Amino acid sequence: MVNVRERYLGKVTSKGQTTVPKEVRDFLGLGEGAQVEWSIDDDGKATVRPRRKLRAVDLAGMLGPSPVGPVTVEEMNEAIGDAVVEQYERSLRR
Repeated sequence: MVNVRERYLGKVTSKGQTTVPKEVRDFLGLGEGAQVEWSIDDDGKATVRPRRKLRAVDLAGMLGPSPVGPVTVEEMNEAIGDAVVEQYERSLRR
C-alpha cells in the first residue's frame, strides 16, 4: 500500500473540468498547458500523473491532414531517401 502524504479536495464543474490544487501543481511541477495522464485501476482507484515524455502518437494530426492523402511506408522511405540525396548534393555545392 502507498503512503498518502496529504489529501486535497476539488470539485468537478458541469463541463467536467477540475482545478488541480496549487500544492499539487507545485509538487508535480505542473505549469500552464501541462498534460496529465489519468489511469483507473480495476478496484476503481484513479491515479493522475504528469506526462513528461512526448510520444510519437502525441504528435499525430499536429500538422493537419496530409495534402497528398495517405502514403505507404515505401513512399515515405523514398521521400526520405530523396531528401538525403538532395541535402548531400547541396552540401557539395558549398
